[in-house]
Amino acid sequence: MSDDTELDYAWLTQNAMRGVVRDVISLTIELGGLPGDHHFYIEFDTNQPGVQLADRLKSQYPERMTIVLQHQFDDLELFDEGFGVTLQFKGTPERIIIPLAAVTQFADPSANFALQFQTQDDAAAEEPSQSDTPEDDPTPPDDQPPSGGADVVSLDRFRKK
Repeated sequence: MSDDTELDYAWLTQNAMRGVVRDVISLTIELGGLPGDHHFYIEFDTNQPGVQLADRLKSQYPERMTIVLQHQFDDLELFDEGFGVTLQFKGTPERIIIPLAAVTQFADPSANFALQFQTQDDAAAEEPSQSDTPEDDPTPPDDQPPSGGADVVSLDRFRKK
């Protein structure tokens, strides 16, 4: 192992949190449905590679879309890199494929649980350019947390008012 190897904790954290979403979907499939009062709000970036969305939905949600897995969903399926589900939109069933890398938020209001993720585009936008980081002092000040970690989302965003 070389001395210049760096551990990317931001990536490791995001990957672990996406594993939670993967596990929740896997358990839901194994149980044949949602247990108890659990239901999920899943927001995703509609522009991420691998997202499969009907053209009419893509034009309606050109950047981000939130789906709700609660009462009416069918054919929930888990893949190596994501999941698929069939939902009703104005009475028409639509199959949606969502890579885990496209998920930007996941919430289960019944458990007061929420996660927020960075997409590949968000992470690239956060990368400092060489002009942003002084060469003689590459460490952040002690009073500032490192960027790129996990963020918690307020569930109020998903609650009916």
